[in-house]
Amino acid sequence: MNWSDKHVGFALSGSHCTFAEVMPQIQQFVDAGSKVTPIISNTLKTTDTRFGTAEDWRKQLKDIAGNDIISTIVDAEPLGPTKLLDVLVIAPCTGNTTSKLANALTDNAVLMAAKAQMRNQRPLVIGISTNDGLGLNAANIAKLLAMKHIYFVPFGQDSPEGKPNSLVARMELIFETCEHALQGKQLQPLIIEKFKYIG
Repeated sequence: MNWSDKHVGFALSGSHCTFAEVMPQIQQFVDAGSKVTPIISNTLKTTDTRFGTAEDWRKQLKDIAGNDIISTIVDAEPLGPTKLLDVLVIAPCTGNTTSKLANALTDNAVLMAAKAQMRNQRPLVIGISTNDGLGLNAANIAKLLAMKHIYFVPFGQDSPEGKPNSLVARMELIFETCEHALQGKQLQPLIIEKFKYIG
């Protein structure tokens, strides 16, 4: 696939422990020649954690993408009428974002971008990272799995013993998932081994 004529939206919500895993995946799109527009949630915009400061993550994201970050609903809204993005990735996609997306709530730039992408019936790729994927959020994941134009980065349990409800996408498959999504296909297998159990 020729990525040089593709415009990729890459949105991040607040699973701070996953940011380091996601940044190289954004670089992969840039290296392939795509234009990348970064989009962030309010959490990434404002919250410092033990995994790094919001300012440092925003700087790294802007440096990789080479484009300004969309961080408000107002700035994300034009993505709909302009049909700017060929594919939109949300990774990491937290349980909070998953829940809101599945229930048509739009209260930040990431969700507005997703709403715009679905309006245009263009691929939306989700890389989940949620502690309750096999808990209360299982119903929301199921709703999104059943929707047209939404594709999931293959995912599995990341900590079956410590966090048995937790699901995390294999982020290194984001690029390949997007290639399939642009052809209207879900990358298979969808449910994969994220955690290697050694008995």
